[in-house]
Amino acid sequence: MSTPRSSPSLLARQWQHGGWLSTLLSPLAALTAWAVARKRAAYASGAKPSYRAPVPVVVVGNIYVGGTGKTPVVIATVQGLRARGFTPGVVSRGYGVKIGPDARVGVGALAANLYGDEPALIARATGAPVSVHPKRALAARALLHAHPEVDVIVSDDGLQHLALARDIEIVVQDARGVGNGRLLPAGPLREPAQRLRDVDVVVTNIGEPDGRPADSGSRPRPVRMWLEPGDARHIEDGATRPLSAFAGQPRIAAAAGIGNPERFFTTLRAAGIEPEATLPLPDHHDYAESPFQSLSADTILVTSKDAIKCAALHDRRLWEVPVQAAFSDPQLFDWLAQALRLRAPT
Repeated sequence: MSTPRSSPSLLARQWQHGGWLSTLLSPLAALTAWAVARKRAAYASGAKPSYRAPVPVVVVGNIYVGGTGKTPVVIATVQGLRARGFTPGVVSRGYGVKIGPDARVGVGALAANLYGDEPALIARATGAPVSVHPKRALAARALLHAHPEVDVIVSDDGLQHLALARDIEIVVQDARGVGNGRLLPAGPLREPAQRLRDVDVVVTNIGEPDGRPADSGSRPRPVRMWLEPGDARHIEDGATRPLSAFAGQPRIAAAAGIGNPERFFTTLRAAGIEPEATLPLPDHHDYAESPFQSLSADTILVTSKDAIKCAALHDRRLWEVPVQAAFSDPQLFDWLAQALRLRAPT
C-alpha cells in the first residue's frame, strides 16, 4: 500500500490561491516590492556596479521561490551550447556550502560538500568547469581566470543577482505559474510577475508532453518542458537497469530532497512504478545521517541531486533515477546560439 500523498501546507495553499493569511502578510509584500524596485533602480542607474564579463552570460533562474526544474534546464543549456560550437562554463552560488572569500573552481567529479549538490550534479552531467561563490561576479572572474577557453557563462540561478550583467535571461516555472501573484511573504514571488515580460525565454515545466506545437514567434519566447527519466543507476556499484524493470516490483520506496519532491514521485508513477513508501526530504538535504533506516524496502529510488550525496551512505538499496529535460521548441538552442553570437563582444 502506498503512503498517502502529502497535501500542501496552509502557506503553500495561500501562496497559490490567496486567502486570509496572504492578505494579512500583504503589507510585508509591499516592503519586498519596494526593496526589489530600489535594488533594480540602483543597478540601472549605475549607483551599484555590475560586472560585465568579456564573454556572453546566460542566466537560468526563476521568480517563484523553491524548485521549478531549473537544474535540468541549466544542464540542457550547457549541452546544447557545446553541441553548437561553444565552450560553456557554469557559475553557481554553492548553496549550503561555506565557500570563503575566494571562489572555488572545479571540473568533473566534484564533492557536493565542497561545491554544493546542484553544482556537483551539473559538473558531473556536463563536464563543464564550474565556479561557485555567493557573489557570482567573483565566481565568473575566477572561472575565466582558471579556464580562459570558456566563451559563454551559464549562471545556475542568479536572476536576482544583478551584480553580474547578463545577455540572456531564461526563467523556469512550473504549473503553479505565478501562484497568487503576490511577492514574498504574501505570495511565492521573489519579483513582481511583470518581470516575466522583460526576460528572453520562459520555460514552463509541464510534467508530461502535451503534443502542442511550439510558439516561438513571441517575446518572451515560450517553451514547454518535461523531464524524461533515463536508466536507473545503482549508486553503490554503478550498474544500470532500465527504469521499466522496477515497474510492478514489490518493496520499492522513493525519496527526494528537492524543491518539489512530489514531482519526482509523479515521474515514477508515470513510468509504472508505485512506491510502497515515499519520503519527501528538505531541499538540499545534506545526508550527514541516513534518513532511510525506517524504510523497510528492498529498493529505494532517489533523484540525481540526492544521489550525488548518498554514495557515502553505502546503502545497497539506493538507485539513482536521472532525468533529462525535453522541450517543445526544437529550435530553442539554435536560437540561443545565434542570439549569443550576435551579442558576443567584438
